[in-house]
Amino acid sequence: MEFGFTTAAYVVAAVLFILSLGGLSGQESAKRAVWYGMVGMALAVAATLVGPGQGLWILSALMIVGGGIIGWIVAKKVQMTEMPQLVAAMHSLVGLAAVFVGYNTHITLGQVWDIIAEHHATGVMPAAYEELKDFAQLVAHKTSVEVSILKVETFLGVFIGAVTFTGSVIAFGKLAGKITSQAKKLPGGHMLNALAAVGSLALLVLYVNGAGAWALIGMTLLAFFIGYHLIMGIGGADMPVVVSMLNSYSGWAAAAIGFSLGNDLLIVTGALVGSSGAILSYIMCKAMNRSFVSVILGGFGGTSGPAMEVEGEQIAIDAQGVADALNEADSVVIVPGYGMAVAQAQIAVSELTSMLRGRGKNVRFAIHPVAGRLPGHMNVLLAEAKVPYDIVLEMDEINDDFPDTDVVIVIGSNDIVNPAAQDDPNSPIAGMPVLEVWKAKQVFVSKRGQGTGYSGIENPLFYKENTRMFYGDAKKSLEELLHLIRM
Repeated sequence: MEFGFTTAAYVVAAVLFILSLGGLSGQESAKRAVWYGMVGMALAVAATLVGPGQGLWILSALMIVGGGIIGWIVAKKVQMTEMPQLVAAMHSLVGLAAVFVGYNTHITLGQVWDIIAEHHATGVMPAAYEELKDFAQLVAHKTSVEVSILKVETFLGVFIGAVTFTGSVIAFGKLAGKITSQAKKLPGGHMLNALAAVGSLALLVLYVNGAGAWALIGMTLLAFFIGYHLIMGIGGADMPVVVSMLNSYSGWAAAAIGFSLGNDLLIVTGALVGSSGAILSYIMCKAMNRSFVSVILGGFGGTSGPAMEVEGEQIAIDAQGVADALNEADSVVIVPGYGMAVAQAQIAVSELTSMLRGRGKNVRFAIHPVAGRLPGHMNVLLAEAKVPYDIVLEMDEINDDFPDTDVVIVIGSNDIVNPAAQDDPNSPIAGMPVLEVWKAKQVFVSKRGQGTGYSGIENPLFYKENTRMFYGDAKKSLEELLHLIRM
């Protein structure tokens, strides 16, 4: 009866998770999709707690309450600009959980072998059998091939989890500015990763054939190194893809946990997260003209030669000059970037949009697939500010319209509007599709000051004749602009 109830609950939870993922693909359905996910997770946890093998109620309650309180505190404190590094931190916890579960499975499997051996030798079932009864019966009915498969599942779970853990920690450090955003590799580069992977494969063979915990520990250390070196080798311009890739890794790590625990829902959920993260990574790589394989291998983010020298100078403009241009313009395109998130200027942007549209001007937003530091980062901010969905367009939908646009306002973006992607074959972003804002009649760039920004890549857009630099904090600059336009 308990098993049937748990299975039914898991099926319903899995359906809710699928509906949640499907709903998150659109801004209008995203809120409902989040509720689907929350209800599905609550149902899954409840079914697990009351299903077969239940027990340790006090410890479970303490973990749930403690985790809930920590989650609440973190959610209240974390700003929208810190969401990318928070997501990376959550991925690291999933990876670490996979490592712990894998080691627990290894230890429990060893205890079961000891119980079975003692029972065969003495004819008496040890007292420890009762504590491990379910797992012992499961193992006792497995063939040698099935036991080997269980060992492979455990080994792979630890490997994926370890790679995810250290990779996510490095991603967190880069996104939080605690580690350099530049691509860094140790001497030997990919060869070191390849040797670590081959070493892990050799340890897998030894582990399946009876090697002890030392094989698992050795592989864990190698996997920690691979995760560290993979993400260190990726430059800051490509961190949105990294976050998506680590999301996929965390999903596969969760699926591996499911195999180790024999939990079907965890396998399904992990596969959903892993596959959706991989698909999103592929879509983003395509949007950036990157090789999907090179992303997985941590093989991009550096330059292939000296970058082109930028000629000219950055010419500043004040709020009055921008206001005059907007008053005369008929068509306006706003390009939001991470700088808008940092300044929390989305509300001011929304007010500016409403005011200009109220005067009959055609105002639209251009969103690059990797704008910000998290997939969909800008869409979330604009939705929060209640910007109408129908004027928020993707790069492919709006790129051809820039030659007919009077004014483009770039708010805190750099790489996604950088013409070097097309003009400089030695640029770290060479070949990446970008928003061709320089083709508009006038371009105003809202930026705190001169500099290359997070990715460290110079932008020739700032030096073009039709570009003016609107220096200052984005929120304050836009509020000043609003005041002048109202006059």
